Amino acid sequence: MQTSVQNETLAAGSASEMPAPAQPAASKVQRTAYSVLGAISFSHLLNDMIQSLILAIYPMLKQNFSLSFAQIGLITLTYQITASLLQPVVGLYTDKRPMPYSLPVGMGFTLTGLLLMSVAPSFPVLLVAAALVGCGSSVFHPESSRVARMASGGRYGLAQSLFQVGGNAGSSLGPLLAALIVIPHGQRSIAWFSAAALVGMFVLFNIGRWYSQHPATKKKSQAPAAHPTLSRHRVALAIGVLVLLVFSKYFYLASINSYFTFYLIDKFHLSVQAAQIHLFVFLAAVAAGTIVGGPIGDRVGRKYVIWVSILGVAPFTLLLPYANLFWTGVLTVVIGVVLASAFSAILVYAQELIPGKVGMIAGLFFGFAFGLGGVGAAVLGHLADATSISYVYKVCSFLPLIGLLTVLLPNLERKEKKA
Repeated sequence: MQTSVQNETLAAGSASEMPAPAQPAASKVQRTAYSVLGAISFSHLLNDMIQSLILAIYPMLKQNFSLSFAQIGLITLTYQITASLLQPVVGLYTDKRPMPYSLPVGMGFTLTGLLLMSVAPSFPVLLVAAALVGCGSSVFHPESSRVARMASGGRYGLAQSLFQVGGNAGSSLGPLLAALIVIPHGQRSIAWFSAAALVGMFVLFNIGRWYSQHPATKKKSQAPAAHPTLSRHRVALAIGVLVLLVFSKYFYLASINSYFTFYLIDKFHLSVQAAQIHLFVFLAAVAAGTIVGGPIGDRVGRKYVIWVSILGVAPFTLLLPYANLFWTGVLTVVIGVVLASAFSAILVYAQELIPGKVGMIAGLFFGFAFGLGGVGAAVLGHLADATSISYVYKVCSFLPLIGLLTVLLPNLERKEKKA
C-alpha cells in the first residue's frame, strides 16, 4: 500500500508544478489517493464497528447489571462527552502540529476500553471503559478526516463520503455481530473483538507513514481565517445554522442508536436478536446513504444536499411512530438513506467556510455530533423512564423540521463563481 500511495503523492507533486492543466477535472481524479481513502475508510469501519457493538449490547448490560434507562443513557453520555470535548482540541492542535502516528495510539485507547468492558464487574467500571473508547474516537476522527482531505485530490465531498461510509458500515455491523456473537456467548466475548482493534492499529500505522511524508505536514498553512467572499458575521451565522442542523440529525439518531431495540421489543414484542437485526438494517441503510451525499455535493452544491437530507426526511420521521412492524422497517430504511447524506456535505461546507482549519472543523463537528448523541441518549432515557419509549419517538419525529434553517446558508458555489 505504501509504495502505491507514495507514487500517487509524487504524481500529485509533479502535477502541482505544471503551469495550467488543460483538463483540471481529470487531473484531480488522477491525484486522488484511492488506496489511502480505502485504508482510512476501512479503519473507520473497524473503529465504529467496535463503538456500535457497545450500543448494541445495551439490553444485555441492562439485564446483567439491573440498569435503568437513565443509566443506559449515562453510558452513552460518558462515551460521547469524552469524545466530543477532546476532538476540537485535538483538531486545533494538529492543524498547527500534525501528529501522523496519533492514529494508531487512538485505536489503542479503543482497544483498552473494549477489553475493560469485557471484564467489567460493575456499572462504574463500565463508565470508565466507555470513557476510554471515547478517548480513542477523539483522536481518530479529526486526524483521519484530515487524511481523507489530503488524499482527496480536490474531490473533498467524495473523499469525506468514502471516509464516512466506512464508519457507517462499521456501525451497521455492530448490532449484527452482537446478535450473532456477544448475546449468545455473554459479556466476556466482547474481548474477541480486540482482534479488530489490533488490525486497525496496524493499518493506521501504515497510514501514519504516508501521512508523515505528505507535503502538507511539512509546511505551515497560510490559509485565511474565513471564507474570502463572506463577512465574519455571515460565516458565524452559517456555522451556527450548521450546528443546529447537526443537532437535529444526531439527536434523532440518538433515539435510534440507543433505544430502537427497546422500542421494537416494547411495541412489537420482538426478541432482542430480532430487534438487533432491525437495527442492523437501519444502520446499513445509513451506510448506503452516506456515499451519496459527498459526490452529489461536489456536482450540484452542498447546500442542496443539506436541504434534501435534513428537511426531506421529516415526512418519514413523522409517520414512523404510527406505523406497523412492516412499515416501520420500510420507513427506517428511507430515513437512514436520506438522513445519512447530510454529514459529509455539512462537514465539507464548514471546511470551505473556514479554510486552513481542517482538523479544528472536523473535530468540532465530529465532537459536537458525538456530544449531541450522548446528551440525546441521556435526555431521551429520562424521558422514556418518565413516559414511554413510544412517546420518545413521537417527540423526536419533529426534529428534522429544523432543516428549514438551511435557507439561511449562503450559496458558496455561486459566490465563488462571482469572485
